[in-house]
Amino acid sequence: MPVVQMTSSFCQAAVCIQGRSKTDYYDVAVSGFILTVSASGSKVFSLRYRDKYGKQRQHKIGNAKVVTFEKARQAAKQLASKVSLGDSPVDEKQALKKVPTLAEFIADTYLPHIHQTRRNFQSTISFLNHHILPSFGSKHLDEITSDMIEEAHLNLKAKGYALAMANKLPVLFKIMFNLAKKKGVHGASSNPALGVQLFVTNNAKERYLTQSETERLLMAMEQSDNKQLKYIVPLMLMFGCRKRELLDAQWNDFDLVRRNWHIPMSKNGKPRNIPISLKALELLEKLPRWPGCTYVVPNPSTKKPFANLFHSWDKARKRAGLGDVRVHDLRHTFASNLVNSGQSIYVVSKLLGHSQIKTTTRYSHLSDATLLSAVDSAANAMDFKSQDRHQGAGH
Repeated sequence: MPVVQMTSSFCQAAVCIQGRSKTDYYDVAVSGFILTVSASGSKVFSLRYRDKYGKQRQHKIGNAKVVTFEKARQAAKQLASKVSLGDSPVDEKQALKKVPTLAEFIADTYLPHIHQTRRNFQSTISFLNHHILPSFGSKHLDEITSDMIEEAHLNLKAKGYALAMANKLPVLFKIMFNLAKKKGVHGASSNPALGVQLFVTNNAKERYLTQSETERLLMAMEQSDNKQLKYIVPLMLMFGCRKRELLDAQWNDFDLVRRNWHIPMSKNGKPRNIPISLKALELLEKLPRWPGCTYVVPNPSTKKPFANLFHSWDKARKRAGLGDVRVHDLRHTFASNLVNSGQSIYVVSKLLGHSQIKTTTRYSHLSDATLLSAVDSAANAMDFKSQDRHQGAGH
């Protein structure tokens, strides 16, 4: 265990003591700084130290062919300083090796978590596969920065995605890093999504289909390459259900004799029942079925629920000249049709599955024709003829 005045020239000339497999040369100036020379001639700089438990550890600084003596000794000084404060470079290095890539974290931790805690997660998986994993999947958690997330967030907006859709990216990152920290996953000590500002969206956007728009949309769905759209869209218009409620629906939830659709778990966490109209019943009886498949409107290729309908829906709505109509607007249209036909807000609320009446009011858009009819009714209730007679008598 030779202790030497280590210099650059010494390191270059140092050889392994004959008869040994390797020789450690200790620097007299920096405690624990060593040069290991093997019998084969390789040379490696390291720092040998004792951790806070008194256990001897050794941290490799680098190969002498790659790292100069001056840089190696400077690194040794910095590491020795950290050791004096109770840190362990070896433990830190091992911890870094344990930091998973985002793809590994999603596969090993996040997906099992949402399978256990979330009712609907297909759209989340689709978003991850299309908008997050291609750019971030190979990056380790501690490599992902706020700037990276913000840039990806802005790119989604620039590509024409709805602001609410673009906001899913930083929101998902925030959720994933919070989970990683809670689970003690290495590399998630901070959350890079916290500083990313969400786009301001108009969640109360009022959009519902007129009768002529509905006809155009249904015609476009008939022409779609996705053969299930011509069933999915009219069923949503007749049920007023949420997209995932229909896509995940199974035949054992439908009682076609009693004309009832039982949804085991709705968005508010409670089961609910939707009555089936005669027109909806006719359409349900026309739906194609596949042996062994229990889903009502499955993807014909997989016999499983569609994860995402966006591309086929987007193509069809644009063909109909209705590029601004969202899938959720079908639910708006259902509610508006109910109100315009004279149904009370209470009835609309029950059919939409809302737990509070005030939630229903944003769906109850009255058409201009209904409003005109209402003011005409109010005016006709007054006896204008008698008033005209009084005016004539005055003349």
